[in-house]
Amino acid sequence: MNANIEKILSMTLASLAIVLSVSISSADDNDWVNNLEPIPEHEWDYAKARHLIERGGFGDNPKNIERLVSMGPRAAVRELLYYEYIPNPLPEFDHSNIHDDGIEPFPASRPAATKLAKETGEAIGVKVKPSGNRRLQPVVDRFFYWLRASMLETRRVAHWWANRMLLSKRPLEEKMALFWHGHFATNEEKVRDYRKLLNQNQVFREYGTANFKQLLIAVSQDPAMLSFLDAGVNVKGSPNENFAREIMELFTMGVGQYTEEDIREAARAFTGWNYIDLQFVVNTEQHDSSDKIFFGNTGNWDGLDVIDMILEKPVTAEYISGKLYKFFVRDNVDPKIKKELGAVLKNSEYEIKPLLEKIFLSKDFYSSASMGTHIKSPVELVISTYKKLGLDLIPGVPDFYDTTESLGQMLLFPPTVAGWAGGQSWVTPGLLLARGNFVYDTVFPNINFLPSDRYPDNYQIGVVAERLAAGADIATATQPEDGYATSASNNMVDRDEEFNTRLGSYRGWRTAIEKVKPISRAPARLNITKLVLDANCQTSEDAINYLINRFFSVSIDQGTRQQIADFLTQQLGTDNIPEAKTFSEEALRETFHLLLSLPEYQLG
Repeated sequence: MNANIEKILSMTLASLAIVLSVSISSADDNDWVNNLEPIPEHEWDYAKARHLIERGGFGDNPKNIERLVSMGPRAAVRELLYYEYIPNPLPEFDHSNIHDDGIEPFPASRPAATKLAKETGEAIGVKVKPSGNRRLQPVVDRFFYWLRASMLETRRVAHWWANRMLLSKRPLEEKMALFWHGHFATNEEKVRDYRKLLNQNQVFREYGTANFKQLLIAVSQDPAMLSFLDAGVNVKGSPNENFAREIMELFTMGVGQYTEEDIREAARAFTGWNYIDLQFVVNTEQHDSSDKIFFGNTGNWDGLDVIDMILEKPVTAEYISGKLYKFFVRDNVDPKIKKELGAVLKNSEYEIKPLLEKIFLSKDFYSSASMGTHIKSPVELVISTYKKLGLDLIPGVPDFYDTTESLGQMLLFPPTVAGWAGGQSWVTPGLLLARGNFVYDTVFPNINFLPSDRYPDNYQIGVVAERLAAGADIATATQPEDGYATSASNNMVDRDEEFNTRLGSYRGWRTAIEKVKPISRAPARLNITKLVLDANCQTSEDAINYLINRFFSVSIDQGTRQQIADFLTQQLGTDNIPEAKTFSEEALRETFHLLLSLPEYQLG
């Protein structure tokens, strides 16, 4: 590769910072920054329509963006926002039918499962063997089966959701579900039930642009959230403060807007809130019905009363408005803007659509401080790339879950209850390199690809499988690495024990892989030659300009454009795109990878 192209691909934090600073400092519309007045009709153009669908969705192709331009800003925003009447025939999630009633309630740990089995003779729907070796082994096998199966099915839910983001005719519906998933963050590692996470995802979709009070109540009574924040141990006489703290600190008000006493009293108000399988329940005998003092108000408050009092605070509306602003507009929120938007939300009794309409129509949303200054999250980067490529299915190669994991964001697996940090955290030097690798893996799919959801992520499980297949007895096959040679040479006989954890882990994986449906593993069906020919590109420069216009939200300097156009010409052996159409695909894919590896592509 020549020195100029190596320079183009120098993916450093410094280069991205320069791109970002130039984008912001080049503003010639300072009277638009922090101005919530509506954008004038005559200022509406292609760049602003592209910005609207990029932030309010996951981008789109030039034809649909031109349609938004012709509609004007108000009609375009209303179509994006008031989407309920737009037909959206997308398939429901296709369950693998891995769950049965005996699994509930699922034990908190393997020791808890075996303890219950010893005490009652049964756990997780499995009875203890009446006699013989490893009498508790079926219980241990079952425990590890559900851990593995639920995790694998959750990955399938993430893949299903990614397809919804790609194909939905209501892009804001899915973008808001993504926002609320980061705001009300729960993860599979703690919940351990894909069904609860799937149902919560549907809650985000149902209430995403509706009423925040209704959404807050629905999430507070949602089994995924109740499980994640330990509702089961929040009982009268021994309140657990996890949910009471997070509902104020992260979900509604922010740090510093409440006291420790408010947390303790709110926890008492939420006592007894729990779930049975997928249903919210209130265990009245576990609810503290005595008086509490919350925000200085004394009464026999319950959880709904606490939510009402939280929503009465103006700071709540400002906090939620501020988070939505950061997600859709830019990271830095002017205090006056935050207060003004908070008033919009509060005065509409927490209806979300009026707030979003105010934001999406504002001059501030289309100012140079906002356009092209958002660092795309991994999910936004991947989905928007596929959407602009015109794909009609999320590829199975590369794997969506593995790709986004390598970039720092796994759907349904947020790192903490605070969700993902976002912003600059998405673009460390290593993550910038991984972003370029994602593009390469899409246009040049790995022919030796092995799906990670079909292979254990634990090395020891694979070792056990290999040893058993080679004829080792169970005790020998499950020995640690350092004890295996001696045990094998002595032909150790099977020992008497209640259960074998390594064996249970192996059997759990094996059964989970048998039952969980595989993800389709077709690579992306690409034809970049067709993209540029359909756009009537005649020269290499035409092709590069078209691809930049289709995929980028930030302008690319003429020197870089020319370098990449020259690279394409060199690879084709000609500057004539129609003349090269029978052999241009590989060269165009190489050029496409170069182009989308630019720092500018990380911004939307």
